[in-house]
Amino acid sequence: MAKPEFPPILWPVGPDRLPKQDPADYTPAQAEAAAALIASPRGEVRGPFVPLMRSPELMDLSQQLGAFLRYRCSIPVSLREWAICIIARLWRQPYEWHAHARLAHEAGIAREALAALRNGERPHMTEDETVIWDFITQLHHDQFVSDATWARATALLGESGAVELTGLSGYYTLLAMVLNTARTPVPGQAFAFPE
Repeated sequence: MAKPEFPPILWPVGPDRLPKQDPADYTPAQAEAAAALIASPRGEVRGPFVPLMRSPELMDLSQQLGAFLRYRCSIPVSLREWAICIIARLWRQPYEWHAHARLAHEAGIAREALAALRNGERPHMTEDETVIWDFITQLHHDQFVSDATWARATALLGESGAVELTGLSGYYTLLAMVLNTARTPVPGQAFAFPE
C-alpha cells in the first residue's frame, strides 16, 4: 500500500450553517444573481452557490469565473476534472468530490486512480495526469511550483493552460472553503466512488 499523501478525511459535524433560501425571500440583488446562475449551464442554485447567495455579487462574479474555468478553458476535460478531484481531496470537501468524481471518471480518469486519491494515496496515473497531480499538490503544499513542474505543465498545456490550471486551483479552493465553512451537506455518501 502506498504511503498516504493527504490527511484522513474528516468532515465537520453539525447542521448546515447556510441552507438554501426560499427564492420568495431573496433580495432584488439575490434574485438577479440567481436568475443569472439559472440561465448558465448549471441551471439551478445548488452546492457552493447556496451559501454564496448570502453575498449575491460575490456569487455572481465567482460563478462567471467558474463557468469559464469549468466549461471553456483550454485544459482538456479529463485533466480539468482530475484537478478538481485532487483539490476536493486536499480540502476534504465531499460535495465537490460528489459533483466531480463521476465527471472525472466519465471523462477517462480510471476508477482505481480516483479510489487511491480518495484513500489519500498517490495513484497510478498517466503521464498527463501526473503533471496535473504534481502541479496541484505542489501549489497547495508548498505554495509554489518548481521549475521542473512548471516546464512540464507548460509543455502539456501551454502558458495559457498553466495559468488557467492555477486559476482553476484557486477557484475550486475558494468553493471548498465556502462549502466547508457553511457545512453544506453532500447528497448521498461522502467521498463515494463513481458508479
